[in-house]
Amino acid sequence: MAAGPGATSDTGPAAGAGEEAGEHVKPFTPEKAKEIIMSLEQPAVFCNMVFDWPAQHWTAEHLSEVLPGKRIRFRMGLKSTDTAPQFETACSYAEATLEEFLTWNCGQPHISGPFRDYDHSKFWAYADYKYFVNLFEDKTDIFQDVMWSDFGFPGRNGRESTLWIGSLGAHTPCHLDSYGCNLVFQVQGRKRWHLFPPEDTPFLYPTRIPYEESSVFSKVNVVNPDLKRFPQFRKARRHMVTLSPGQVLFVPRHWWHYVESIDPVTVSVNSWIELEEDHQARVEEAITRTLVCALKTAEDPHNTRAWLNPTEVEETSHEVNCRYLNGAVSAFFDHYRTSKVIEMQALRTNGEELNVHNHMEVGQTGRQNLTLETVKQEAASPFGPDLVPVIQSPEEAPSERGGIFESDGKDFVGKDGEHFGKLHNTKRQRRMSRSENAIVEQVASHGTTAPSQTLISTDDLLDCLVNPQQTSGYGRLLLVSDQSSCQQLLEELWGKGLFEGNKDLMG
Repeated sequence: MAAGPGATSDTGPAAGAGEEAGEHVKPFTPEKAKEIIMSLEQPAVFCNMVFDWPAQHWTAEHLSEVLPGKRIRFRMGLKSTDTAPQFETACSYAEATLEEFLTWNCGQPHISGPFRDYDHSKFWAYADYKYFVNLFEDKTDIFQDVMWSDFGFPGRNGRESTLWIGSLGAHTPCHLDSYGCNLVFQVQGRKRWHLFPPEDTPFLYPTRIPYEESSVFSKVNVVNPDLKRFPQFRKARRHMVTLSPGQVLFVPRHWWHYVESIDPVTVSVNSWIELEEDHQARVEEAITRTLVCALKTAEDPHNTRAWLNPTEVEETSHEVNCRYLNGAVSAFFDHYRTSKVIEMQALRTNGEELNVHNHMEVGQTGRQNLTLETVKQEAASPFGPDLVPVIQSPEEAPSERGGIFESDGKDFVGKDGEHFGKLHNTKRQRRMSRSENAIVEQVASHGTTAPSQTLISTDDLLDCLVNPQQTSGYGRLLLVSDQSSCQQLLEELWGKGLFEGNKDLMG
């Protein structure tokens, strides 16, 4: 298999160089791996971390023996070069066993069974988002074959994971995940990942149609974009990597990604890691769900299939959605209340006083120390042979790019001169100004090149109302406006004596 910058070559499926040399030491301790995951803001590939995982042997053939007769839902898509994304609402579906999938995938003519209507030369099949707890419901011992504890998450295994099995060409449309960050273990075959940073969101033309909780889709087919319709996509900074067996990809929060299978059979296992920001994100998602369902149901009450992703099986009534929204808000305050109590109790236990003025004075000197510490941390880059950054791709076509990491890997310098040999912490100010400029330019480009539009559709309205940049503001406004919850929280903390000596905080 090909090697990227600093990656070991010819490692074979899930086997590390250390293992071949008779050593069994992983390059990162669980504590260090978690530290990297929680601080890194660009995608990166971990190597030589899973060579001892039993799940390394989970080929499609092996899984067909583990799950004999188990019917799985496959998404069937066309191997086409259309400029429109193949959303899940436009796909068909087949219920089949893995054995039937493997037989069909051999390309034999005149096949019978669930795939009989799908010419292998024209279609791909994808068993995606298959939660272990549903797939292996009577074989729970298999959960232990996946050991995310090696990445600093003790107790996390297959129970908190999903399985993905696909044929050549199978892919997920470009989208970002609203919740958490993502760890992806490649078991069999190779997948090509196209990733875009969060600050490029305006260039991806986000949409919530089709609607799926926690997924914001792009209107752009990023592998064959319609640049006349989506001219701003030219400015999106594509990062590409081909993930091979035995490698684990880290996808930071809110990074856009399009994933395609480039081998005859691919198998992946992933787990979404919860983050602190998820508590507010759930409020934002509840707002989005309420607005989308209300407007789309009013438009056509009897055709939810046209706009609701097949993965969404819950009731979409306004009453249910309002309960969901209130539950998300309550959960946010419950979490905040609990975390503040723990934080303040810890401060009191350590003998630290919650004095605002003293805290400000300490903060001034502490900031200097923090700056020095940051410089030291950045100087000690985590990147190397066992952690390879996914960097911005050159402008030429994918077929002209060489190597699985599309770079020589020497300095990891992006197009704008950003050095990726250090933790890539994007400045919020730069991110905002870039996004604001994109919005202005989109309006200008539509005003000069787009045909006159006399009718605004419900989808057009929703693209404005539930744009990710807007829902973030809605969530903050809703939480701040809930004065009773805020006041109740402060009163509870006061009653526990956690503000003792700090009456200014209650004012």
